[in-house]
Amino acid sequence: MADDLLCINISSSAAFFGSRLSSRDGRAAKAGKRRADGGIREVPGAKRRRTPGVLGPQKNTTPSPAGEGRQQRSAVGKSHVRTTDRHRDGQRGPDRPFIKTSSLFRNNPDVPDIHSPAVTQVKEKVFTSDSFEALDLHPHLLATLDKVLHVTSMTSVQRQTIPVLMAGKDAVVRSQTGSGKTLAYGVPVVQSLQAADPKIKRSDGPLAVIMVPTRELAKQTFEIFQKLLKPFTWIVPGVLMGGEKRKAEKARLRKGINILISTPGRLVDHIKNTLSIAFSAVRWLILDEADRILDLGFEKDLTVILNAINANGPSRQNVLLSATLTEGLSRLASISMKDPVSIQVSEIPEESRATLSKITVAKAEDGQQADSFAVPENLQQHAVVVPSKLRLVCLAAFILSKCKFDKGQKLIVFVSSCEVVEFLCTLFTTVLCGQRDASTTLKHHSALNFLRLHGNMKQEERMDVFQEFSHCRSGVLICTDVAARGLDLPQVTWIVQYNPPCSVAEYVHRVGRTARIGTRGCSLLFLTPSEVAYMDVLASHSISIFFSFPITLQKSAQALEQELRERATVLQSDFENVVHASEDSVQTAKKALQSFLRAYTTYPSSAKHIFHIRSLHLGHAAKSFGLRDAPQGLVTKATKRPGAKDKTKNKEKRYSEQFAYFFFVHSSCEYLKEQENHRTPVTTSRSR
Repeated sequence: MADDLLCINISSSAAFFGSRLSSRDGRAAKAGKRRADGGIREVPGAKRRRTPGVLGPQKNTTPSPAGEGRQQRSAVGKSHVRTTDRHRDGQRGPDRPFIKTSSLFRNNPDVPDIHSPAVTQVKEKVFTSDSFEALDLHPHLLATLDKVLHVTSMTSVQRQTIPVLMAGKDAVVRSQTGSGKTLAYGVPVVQSLQAADPKIKRSDGPLAVIMVPTRELAKQTFEIFQKLLKPFTWIVPGVLMGGEKRKAEKARLRKGINILISTPGRLVDHIKNTLSIAFSAVRWLILDEADRILDLGFEKDLTVILNAINANGPSRQNVLLSATLTEGLSRLASISMKDPVSIQVSEIPEESRATLSKITVAKAEDGQQADSFAVPENLQQHAVVVPSKLRLVCLAAFILSKCKFDKGQKLIVFVSSCEVVEFLCTLFTTVLCGQRDASTTLKHHSALNFLRLHGNMKQEERMDVFQEFSHCRSGVLICTDVAARGLDLPQVTWIVQYNPPCSVAEYVHRVGRTARIGTRGCSLLFLTPSEVAYMDVLASHSISIFFSFPITLQKSAQALEQELRERATVLQSDFENVVHASEDSVQTAKKALQSFLRAYTTYPSSAKHIFHIRSLHLGHAAKSFGLRDAPQGLVTKATKRPGAKDKTKNKEKRYSEQFAYFFFVHSSCEYLKEQENHRTPVTTSRSR
């Protein structure tokens, strides 16, 4: 059963849950005293549900008069009966208080047999013994690399890429995340521009254009070029990105920017509305994380940018870089590049080549790709299968176990939408970090620091969060895929994928936020029982994940399992109490559930057999958002026709089917629009 394969490691000190359990002990003692004084009589044995084991309640065969039960029911009242029925799977031990489990461990789907596929991962050597001094670089540039950036030896991708680019050739570079691709093109660009004759002036305008998909990556790349250009003050870098003031950016463009770093949407905005921008002297065009630029829908914007650069510019060098190269990127390279050199650091073993060739032939008719991806060698990849109802508790338990008991842990939690980010960050901050009445909630834990990052945030907030998480020693960043590409966040120890990514390439980029440049890191993938087949998809791309977590509980240790269930129930009850504290919080949870379901409908057709909206239990999914009831009222009910029959027999089943159809048809476009919120709309005014 699913209960036997669930990992809920909510181990904690007695003080963590002591206040909640001790209050229940006090209430139980008072109730016993009232019964001894002749107060409300105890419920007869025939009407009491006993649970001697951990598998659920069992019937009591002790006979009891029916009249006594009816008398007791009238004395207690209807509200008590409803509460007992609603939480009838509560557990009572010989020395334990009664705890309402709210069906948290009942009616969960069976977890299938799980076998980690035998896969030989693609290995990529990160470091080399070659020094930058072996290259023909300017002495000041070598000193900057050593004293400012603290790098002396080249990585594998830098050793192969820098000589090719310094020879003036186009290149398509593919290397694992965190391997130093920014310096692989940054060093040749700076070396080329500082050696230009006549000497470069600021008024020359853009000489190198670097395109990146997100604002955070644009800011990070700009800071790296600022450090590289410290000895060469006559070369001016600049950054254009959404969220910044256009007036200030136009002023910088009029003064002159030699190395222009930008997101596609904002650069197109200036091409159409700023007369002072010119590309007549561009010598370099670099697309960093180029496949992500295409995935975000910037293909038309790239066309506008290429047309503007090709209009009156001289011959230039073109560079495409990514950890994953897609078919769309290959088409772009064939259009915009001339005889590019393909640089791929990783080497696929012979066994994997044979396996991948068979998979490629089998999937050729469906147009699927079975490409192999390289992940950092020091990355430990884990997965856990969790039923939908228990996802929220398990995520909270994992965060507590890492951030409360271990020091110096930095976690990044990837979810599917902006609303889910806001919901989880607010909920965890309130429950896990909040400081309210000691009898109803958890105590304050200074070690827990939750941050959020998504595309709907204002630019100032995004930059503040990026800087804070980069410099903090511990914390939890809950984010969307806006933080999955290129960002170098130091000392990240765990990557948690609470919602599986839409593609294997996105999985590779997510886990690439840890184990960078030879450091160690871990990743955890959450899957439901219906999503276990996703492991085979990852294995087909030479990615091996191990179920090395203790996801089984020994049935002989019933006392331990009972304690874990009680603590999980207390934590889930705290979440539900916060969600149902006000109508606004309930609506926030419902909106997060809606956005989660919208995102679930956007998985590609090749993955629909794994991620399909009809495979979700809507009531269980609602439980993972702290909602106590089935998701009723998420869509507007249709008006009843005059004379129509009131069919209530299969109301819940019919509603679930209509609900799934509604999101399947109407929500895909809305979700895609949300993922492009960082793009800046083009205005109609034209100014200098």
